[in-house]
Amino acid sequence: MIQCQTVSGSPVTVGEVTLTPQSQALTIRWPSGGWVWNRPVAVLVEQGQQATRVPIVDVTRALQLGLLSLSVVFGIVTFALMIGQRRDRNG
Repeated sequence: MIQCQTVSGSPVTVGEVTLTPQSQALTIRWPSGGWVWNRPVAVLVEQGQQATRVPIVDVTRALQLGLLSLSVVFGIVTFALMIGQRRDRNG
């Protein structure tokens, strides 16, 4: 029903260098359909007998997670301050 896997795309050869994109796929299936989310994770660079995996850093995703974390912290602090003010008034 839920599956997460790393998938390699079609290799592209330019001269002596072969590039193969790699992505991570999250698949969720239910009886009437499903949902698939792909994100790039690396490029495999092959030159001769040597292969190197170059990771792809998703800056946008990191910023989104940072903003989400900040909003959660801000919400918790605001909630705690509101509770404290109510207790002081009802003291």
